Formats: sequence, C-alpha cells, structure tokens
Amino acid sequence: MEGRAAAREVGLAACRSVIQLSGRAVRAVHRGEPARAAALADEAEAHLRRASTSLAPHPSLVNAGFLHDAAKEYVEARATLALVAGAPVPPAEELGVDAPAWLNGLAEAASELRRHALDRLREGDTARADELLATMDEVFAELVAIDLHDSVTGGLRRTLDALRAVVERTRGDVTAAVLQRQLREAIDRRLS
Repeated sequence: MEGRAAAREVGLAACRSVIQLSGRAVRAVHRGEPARAAALADEAEAHLRRASTSLAPHPSLVNAGFLHDAAKEYVEARATLALVAGAPVPPAEELGVDAPAWLNGLAEAASELRRHALDRLREGDTARADELLATMDEVFAELVAIDLHDSVTGGLRRTLDALRAVVERTRGDVTAAVLQRQLREAIDRRLS
C-alpha cells in the first residue's frame, strides 16, 4: 500500500506538471512562438513518461483518470502546434498515449484553432481564418464519425458537442468578416 501511495504522489505531481506545461505550450502557439511551444511540449512529454512509469505497476491508479487527463492535455498541445503549422498531427502511438486521450486531445486542439482564427481576423487575414475553420471542420467530421460508446472513447461525445458549438461560432465570425471585406471592396470599387 505504501508503494502504491508513493506512486500516486509521484504520478499526480507529474500529471499536474504535464497539464501546466501543455497549457503554456498552447499559449505559446497562439503567441506565434512555435519553438517555445515545442520545447514546452517536450518538457510535458518527459513528465508524462515519468507519470506513466510510476503508475504502470498500479492499474487502479492508471485508470483513476488523472493520467488520462494529463495525456489529453499533452495531445492537445502537440496537435495544436501541428494544426496551426499545417503539419500532420502525430498519431497516438508516436505520442505514447492511448486512443481516448488522443481523440479528446485532438478535439480540444481543434477548439483552440478558434482563438488562432480570431487573431487572424483581427489582422485582416480572412483567408487564413477560413483555412483554420476548414481544419476545424475536417477534425470534427473525422471525430464525429467514430461510433463508439463514451466509455470506450473517454467521453468523446461531450467533447465533440463543445467542439461543434465552437466550430459554428467560428463559422459565423469568419462569414461576417468575409462579407464585411466583400462589402468594403464593392464600395471601394464604386467610389473609384
């Protein structure tokens, strides 16, 4: 019991570090600091490996939920970095996480694209915002096609419900910006 308690403490501390570092990595992506984001994600990965190693001999702790949550946040950081860069999202095997953490992390990364799209709209880059919206749509379409029970997917349906709302709000914002740009261009043409 003492060994299990010690493993739990090590695992919990490492998982907290993974979550904090992953959040900082996502923020670095939004600030346009991909190298910093990658370094933070690398650091999060090291903590995730430490947590996994510590908890591995104790299946009840592995399945307690905190390791899944940390893995999901780590995937979100890696996937956000990839999606913003237009690169392929690393698969679950490469990231060393299970499928439910990967699926939920990918869905949350797609939600993070909203912020990036809004930043591009503020800069007047409607084309890039539209590309990000298309990526959000593509991720949603792929994930919503998974027809498995939530107990198998780690609650993916709830995550997808949230993503659907984010995609639709982003679609509205991008559409409004595109229409405003078109109207402005039409007025400029009439005035010249």
